[in-house]
Amino acid sequence: MLSAGIDLRKIRDRLGLTMRDVENASVLIARKHGSEEYLIPPSRLSDIETKGVVPSVYRFFSLAAIYRRPIKTLFRLYGIDLDSISSEWASSQPARSHVVSIEREQDSCTIPVKLDPGFDLRSTSDLGRMVQEWGTVPLSLLDNLASQNFTYAFIGHEDLTMYPILQPGSFVQVDESRTRVADRQWRSEYERPIYFVETRDGFTCCWCSFRLNSLVLQPHPLSPMPVRILKHPQEAEVIGQVVGVAMRIGDLAAADDSGEPREFPPQRPDGPSSPSNSLRAVNGTDLPPSSTRKRLG
Repeated sequence: MLSAGIDLRKIRDRLGLTMRDVENASVLIARKHGSEEYLIPPSRLSDIETKGVVPSVYRFFSLAAIYRRPIKTLFRLYGIDLDSISSEWASSQPARSHVVSIEREQDSCTIPVKLDPGFDLRSTSDLGRMVQEWGTVPLSLLDNLASQNFTYAFIGHEDLTMYPILQPGSFVQVDESRTRVADRQWRSEYERPIYFVETRDGFTCCWCSFRLNSLVLQPHPLSPMPVRILKHPQEAEVIGQVVGVAMRIGDLAAADDSGEPREFPPQRPDGPSSPSNSLRAVNGTDLPPSSTRKRLG
């Protein structure tokens, strides 16, 4: 902390600012925001520079503005790298699925800029060994490659709606331009589109279909979750279609070393007792035979 204060002193000296200059500038910032938390008296600035006192978040803001430095640059003096926050996401395991906010303030990133000439997309390869050179690329250049707006979401550790296709703890990429639910016969469960849906209870990924004025949220047949039928768009809205997924495999089996089958959480008490009962409640008719349902996917 003391070395960080010395670095702040060096920045101030290079700008030719006195402690009184910093105080006067912080007064203007405090008046603009209507809070004395932004004030930096000379005594406090001296403690920061010589005694290792850590500034408050408000004074970090004032120092960044007065010294004309990005606030994450000042944080880095204290060992805080804001660009590495996403690498710490594994420290928490939210139970519910939710939208992931991707930071776009980073100016550049490191990506592979040279691959092995023998790299063949048709074959499964060790990508790490195929990268011959890494380079720093401005993110403004990568923005030009984006032709669509995407939302990124995290599958909650207790969300088993599309298990085992989408494992809990996975990240998914959602194409917001694909909000129209496709309705036709699918040759396999992997061909059928998965949608990212927002409900009053939160978010979920599932197969979808329409029944009258309702949206049917259909889980995977191996999932313990029930079919849900919600009014559209009052109770459920399709955010987009899942077009990409990044997930770890094997974690669910590794979590239980006893070899016993995985126990799924019980169904919610307010959920329908079975998929067939749910569909009867909507249209008053019975489901087609099981053989027909298998053909429909």
